Amino acid sequence: MSGAEVLDYAVTFSLVVLTGAVILAIIRLMRGPTLADRILSLDLMTMLLVAYIAAIAIRTNFDLYIDIAVTIGLMGFLSTVAFARYLLKQAEAREKRGTKEAIE
Repeated sequence: MSGAEVLDYAVTFSLVVLTGAVILAIIRLMRGPTLADRILSLDLMTMLLVAYIAAIAIRTNFDLYIDIAVTIGLMGFLSTVAFARYLLKQAEAREKRGTKEAIE
């Protein structure tokens, strides 16, 4: 068995595992009881997509896919930060309403 065959089997195995992980993340996205769970699920799906693209880049030996994966990873990071800021502002607004209600 040559190294190329081993690499092909490893990439195929990783694509199967990543596909299963994406399916589980989609289930978590639908069932997540809170908004934070859904945000984490979307972030996980973004990172799994980056890994999926990297595995396809290895299989096809096309380097441009790595640039695409890095770009998607950066966009996923920025969207997660934006969602986290939204949740923080929402929690602060709830806290202010609670203190005003306690004063009155």
